[in-house]
Amino acid sequence: MSRDTVPEAKTASSNQLNYHVPALEKGLDILECLAVPGVPLTQAQLARALGRRAGEVFRMLSCLERRGFIQRDPVSGAYSLTLRLYELSHAHSPFRRLLRAAARPMRELTETLRESCHLSVLHRGKLLVLAQEESPARVRLSVEVGGTFPPLHTVSGRLLIAQLTGAALEDALELDGEYAALSAMEQAALVERLAVIRARGYEEAISEMIEGVRDLAVLVGTPISAVQAALAIASLPRNRKIRNDDILPAIRTCAEAIGRSAGIVV
Repeated sequence: MSRDTVPEAKTASSNQLNYHVPALEKGLDILECLAVPGVPLTQAQLARALGRRAGEVFRMLSCLERRGFIQRDPVSGAYSLTLRLYELSHAHSPFRRLLRAAARPMRELTETLRESCHLSVLHRGKLLVLAQEESPARVRLSVEVGGTFPPLHTVSGRLLIAQLTGAALEDALELDGEYAALSAMEQAALVERLAVIRARGYEEAISEMIEGVRDLAVLVGTPISAVQAALAIASLPRNRKIRNDDILPAIRTCAEAIGRSAGIVV
């Protein structure tokens, strides 16, 4: 090889290379360990939980504390997360513009239909609720913002998965434990259902989470948008006087307004 020859770069995606960075992985392990239970842990507790030596954990804890990611209680000596990760996650959120665009249309939708609505996206194989606007009615449904749900058991999740095609759809289904547990016939039926959902642009069904509630979700964006979300309404039995024929146009108008304001729909 000549001195001017540059070898072709090998990417992880094309060659499935798996590089390990031990120091970084230790730090991430500690952050995840503190985040999951949501309670402070001492150095000894962290070392046992991670299966590492106390000295290894101490060095990483010192670094993370110095950088402001964790804090140590002076009395108990237990470590807990600071708001540093929250600040970073919100500094350049790809959904910030979407959330700003959704606030007013969602509020107007709830005032019109007197039902709560929420906005969700697919994230790491789960349906993640980004925002909610509660109904002004005294009796109303509420969904936790930040909550995650199995996509195939929600109208929003099925709607978003239905927008995937080809290898992307196959990968999403293969990684879903719920899909893997289905029989071959059930899997084929689900794929057909997703095709119908994609063609009509919305999904509706009796809720699998709350008995007697009917869910309806429409797409925010388009099947080719870089950012897609699902706008959903859970209709309470007391409000069945509002027909689906009335709800669907209203929620579609809201979704279009959000998409235009966010710049993901022309």
